[in-house]
Amino acid sequence: MQLGEKMGYNVAILGASGYTGAELIRLIANHPDLIITALSGERKAGMAMPDVYPHLRHLNLPALCKIGEIDFSNIDVAFCALPHATSQAVISTLPNSVKVVDLSADFRLRDPDEYQKWYGKEHSATELQKTAVYGLSEFYREDIKKARLVAGTGCNAATGQFILRPLIASNVIDLDNIILDLKVAVSGAGRSAKEHLLFGELEDSVLPYAVGGTHRHLGEFDQEFSLLAGRDVRIQFTPNLIPATRGILATAYVRGDAQMIYETYVKQYMDEPFVKVLPFGSVPAMKHVRGSNFCHIGVVADRIEGRAIIVGTLDNLTKGSSGQALQNANLMLGLDETSGLLSAPIYP
Repeated sequence: MQLGEKMGYNVAILGASGYTGAELIRLIANHPDLIITALSGERKAGMAMPDVYPHLRHLNLPALCKIGEIDFSNIDVAFCALPHATSQAVISTLPNSVKVVDLSADFRLRDPDEYQKWYGKEHSATELQKTAVYGLSEFYREDIKKARLVAGTGCNAATGQFILRPLIASNVIDLDNIILDLKVAVSGAGRSAKEHLLFGELEDSVLPYAVGGTHRHLGEFDQEFSLLAGRDVRIQFTPNLIPATRGILATAYVRGDAQMIYETYVKQYMDEPFVKVLPFGSVPAMKHVRGSNFCHIGVVADRIEGRAIIVGTLDNLTKGSSGQALQNANLMLGLDETSGLLSAPIYP
């Protein structure tokens, strides 16, 4: 070993030319136990990473390659930052010795029929799907530690679950009257060119989308909330695209005692390193968590007795995706769960 050479687990990032892939590189570059060994990008194979993402120029990274060119016998963990439907095909071919964290939607839904309902196609790896563990680290920690395949959550789904799961599990709110409104930054839509994401289309505007219950992350909400409650739970949910690069801010309107709701959060998250409950009556802003793996939650009593307003925020590329993926990988490898993830948010 040469002086300064890093020892640890070898990592492959599949789909490294997308936003979540680049975010994984940024985080893993400061991880004491992980080594970036292979980076794939099918359409950009052969390119150096600084030519794709100039902000990574200071790192000594392998060039992008095609997935078929990677020697997986030397890989300990593969992060799959690939498009939906592509992941299931690729992961099915990987050696069983490789632990996998999938950032796509391919393994989030346990029922193949639900996958077909929300994503419009049959699942091609249903046996593998049965082995996947849902990747919300704070709630599936012990299962993730034993998993070979972890299914990363949707960023909207993660935000909503951090603020609603403890309340549903503790039965401190009316389960038939939950309204969730999300403000979502544009990086959640990926790096591909899309007309509605052009500066001239988005600036000075807010765009509600998937209105009326068509957003795919509702599949995750239905699955997880109904499992918690032991009965069907269907929330009202509207996401809104805003002219910001990264971040999600969720506002939930619920019926329940605000003080009891607050105490439920304090009890649930008191020992969690990445979820911070603000003082009662305080609310967070997106910029308070920008670029970090933290989620902030605030509770305010509504002027109407018996109702409360909850505000939660996280960075969609970090805690909502790549940071959560790294947190899962740490658990899978038996490492400190917070390794590579304690950088402070970027402010202002």
